[in-house]
Amino acid sequence: MAAGFPGTSEPTAVDAARTIALQMLEERGRGAVLVGVARVDAALEHLLQAVLAPAPSRGDGLFLPDRPLGSLGAKVALARRLGLIDAPVERAISVLRKLRNAFAHSAGSASLAEPIHRARLEEVYAEARANPLWAPLEAVLAAQPPSAHGPLEPALRDYILLITILVAFLEAT
Repeated sequence: MAAGFPGTSEPTAVDAARTIALQMLEERGRGAVLVGVARVDAALEHLLQAVLAPAPSRGDGLFLPDRPLGSLGAKVALARRLGLIDAPVERAISVLRKLRNAFAHSAGSASLAEPIHRARLEEVYAEARANPLWAPLEAVLAAQPPSAHGPLEPALRDYILLITILVAFLEAT
């Protein structure tokens, strides 16, 4: 099992990961990046909520955008300091955060296949490929018929696999 991207042999985790991957197939381009990072952000927030003491009131708002844990970067830093994630997961989410920001603030079209984005993700992909979920999920994606957008591009496939593995890990932790 690879450090940082632990997998699980539990069928429920594999089924949940498969569902995430198939949902991500609905997105392309900028939408895929934004939705994928939003899924990771939500999973990390749920993980933190599970280990923090309950809010003193329903309107606590600790995770609202203008509050201490409103940003993905703050959530990543706290999760790392609490020992909930290790360095490779922290690095992966930080790379995804930077990628999301680049896509969100790009005036033109942006693509995961662009050299700058490929280079940013390559080290993270190398780490994630060692995860035991990568190969079975890759087979699931390969078995999907081409969508109205055409065949699945390798850059998007790898991104979907990374998001799926991170979300599965965060939800299983």
